[in-house]
Amino acid sequence: MRTVLETQRAAFMAELPVGTSIRKDRLKRAVAMLVDNAEAFCDAMSEDFGHRSREQSMMTDITASIRTLKSTLKQVEHWARPEKRRLDFPLGLLGARAAVEYQPKGVVGVIVPWNFPVQLTMGPVAGAFAAGNRVMVKSSEYTPSVSTLFETVTPRYFDASELACFSGGAEAGKAFSELPFDHLLFTGATAIGRHILHAAADNLTPVTLELGGKSPTIIGRSANLAQASERIALGKMLNAGQICLAPDYLMVPEEKEADVVRELTGAASALYPSIIDNPDYTSVVNDRHLARLNAYLDDARAKGAEVTIVNPAGEDFGSYNGRKMPLHILRNVTDDMRVMQEEIFGPLLPVKRYARIDDVVEHVNAHDRPLGLYYFGTDPAEERMVLDRTISGGVTVNDVVFHVSMEDLPFGGIGPSGMGSYHGFDGFRTFSHAKAVYRQPKIDVAKLAGFKPPYGAATRKAIARDLKS
Repeated sequence: MRTVLETQRAAFMAELPVGTSIRKDRLKRAVAMLVDNAEAFCDAMSEDFGHRSREQSMMTDITASIRTLKSTLKQVEHWARPEKRRLDFPLGLLGARAAVEYQPKGVVGVIVPWNFPVQLTMGPVAGAFAAGNRVMVKSSEYTPSVSTLFETVTPRYFDASELACFSGGAEAGKAFSELPFDHLLFTGATAIGRHILHAAADNLTPVTLELGGKSPTIIGRSANLAQASERIALGKMLNAGQICLAPDYLMVPEEKEADVVRELTGAASALYPSIIDNPDYTSVVNDRHLARLNAYLDDARAKGAEVTIVNPAGEDFGSYNGRKMPLHILRNVTDDMRVMQEEIFGPLLPVKRYARIDDVVEHVNAHDRPLGLYYFGTDPAEERMVLDRTISGGVTVNDVVFHVSMEDLPFGGIGPSGMGSYHGFDGFRTFSHAKAVYRQPKIDVAKLAGFKPPYGAATRKAIARDLKS
């Protein structure tokens, strides 16, 4: 890996400046790689998960990545233009000029999680290529088939000095994070993110952390419960809940809890009338994560939670030896339950009651700042209050998750849910160095401003002018 990094950096330095035609060519080749190998990537994802919906993989990983790359292609010329900046009076009139030039950083490292292994590779690659960088990717050990496929097909479209992919377990990930990249993006669990940040600190590598946490979903009293429940069920059960932005718990008005549970059950049943043999429904990625989710359920039940299993076809999960897990709705949850303390990353949905919306805001603010927050309702004042008085990475109003798919919105967390952002122009800027360039006019500005010794009346006049309130 270190040899590849040195090769990429040498190639990058020799190529400077990186023209937009070069950047576009790499983006086009990335599109071609996905188009040509779409079926193979879907097969690899399904193999890694035990089963993953082909249509879901096409939408969330393949076509989503292609849309990002094509959108980036259209805008990279505009993004790469220098930005004129304002000058203090009267420098502009005297011929001075100021601008920000966005310059590539060099070699960007990308550490990819297992839950969307193609999209969370190619999304960062799009931004890094647009900015003019070379890229090294470390895939997750939990998706070995996808990792192997990337290592196999990437060299057909890119020289290793442009884009190189690596696989391996924890030791490989540790070694990768310790490389002296010019920027490092990590997507994954908060606990691992802390280790990544420590490793990067030794090289003073700038880091973008896309983490997770517990994204609250607030149902206001003015919400359309049928619509809200369908959208929540869709977002929660997509990828079997294995999404960093999945609604992690619901906050519902106390008098509407039973209605919400009923509507959720109906919506989930309509989306997935069966589970075990349903090709649309994805498996939990491995036995370890399935055991973790079942441990959350055991802990919650032992502490008084009431669990509703949404099993519309009455399937026998007791004798089922696969990893498909139906939606479990948990009521009477308390903060001492593990399911309310840790990111769920699966089809478990706790429901908490509230009396006043102020109680909801207080609860959200008493916990780690989440990656996403969702509000359902038609009360503009209440919506504004929730937006103004809570802090989260991003918000979707009257739906869940969707803000991440808006390419022109920055995507990122805050505090324990992440650091920095990318997507669209925000991603271009993340992977670029904003270089300040100032051009001095021929006139002696220092003398005009009284800045040049020996100091005298002009100096004192300038100082007095700036001291005025």
